[in-house]
Amino acid sequence: MRIQIEVPATSANLGPGYDAFGLALGIFDTLTLTIHDDPVDPSICVSVTGESAETLPTDRTHLIMRVISDVLSAEYPQAPADLGERLSLECVNRIPHSRGLGSSAAANVGAIALAGEVGAYAGGAKLSRQRVLELASELEGHPDNAAPAVYGGLTIALPEPARSWQIPANTIAEVTVMVPDMRLDTEIARSVIPVSVEHEVAAESSALAALLIHGFVTDDSVLLEATADRLHQEFRRDAYPESMALVDALRAEGLPAVISGAGPTVLVLASAVPPELVPDAVTLIHTTIDLGGYRVKEKN
Repeated sequence: MRIQIEVPATSANLGPGYDAFGLALGIFDTLTLTIHDDPVDPSICVSVTGESAETLPTDRTHLIMRVISDVLSAEYPQAPADLGERLSLECVNRIPHSRGLGSSAAANVGAIALAGEVGAYAGGAKLSRQRVLELASELEGHPDNAAPAVYGGLTIALPEPARSWQIPANTIAEVTVMVPDMRLDTEIARSVIPVSVEHEVAAESSALAALLIHGFVTDDSVLLEATADRLHQEFRRDAYPESMALVDALRAEGLPAVISGAGPTVLVLASAVPPELVPDAVTLIHTTIDLGGYRVKEKN
């Protein structure tokens, strides 16, 4: 049996919505899982093309294979004992890694969704999207990227237990993603953020987050003001000075630009940016907002 799914890239935070807001983008990883009749050589059970193909493992230590195995064990204890040994995986990676575009969330969501399909093949019930969100949030530590990867569109998520709500992004159909050459580990980016902020900063951030919803739903003229941030971006400026300089330049031109997730990618809530503002070391991607989240493309 062959199961193929697509999982979108995501951009978290969107300025003031730290660890809560997320947006699904029209950039997808494609994962194809095959259930064989007999065990597969565990040392070569994964093939990878695209992003990080030269560095990712091709055996069962690959993240997606490990998550599939863990989910099958936890959610489908009745499945045949050798089922995990009969799986092979093909990954076509299009989401940039360690750039703030939710590549790990896409991998975890994709793996959990695939495990649900395999579990259903073995006679169990397919995992609901809510259950996929819960499991992915446990692995990620927070649901901001997992929620749009599961449901698509603009989402607001809360942890423990993981819940999310879709907000209609009526005013924005396309965005611009500006991906630098450099990578940044999410844990490093999170380590420089202080454990507390002043009450004034928290109050302002709450107001801006509410205004951001208004901007997406009703009035895009407020998006520049609504994407201002005092919770995380400035604290990370030294980690990605070029990206912050780019955000500053774009915002000075009236464009609602933010750091995407933990960075260093820059997200602009506009379909285009002036060519003279695009640095040479940046890959420019014009893309739509994905409205569906992960989806099964083929199953036979």
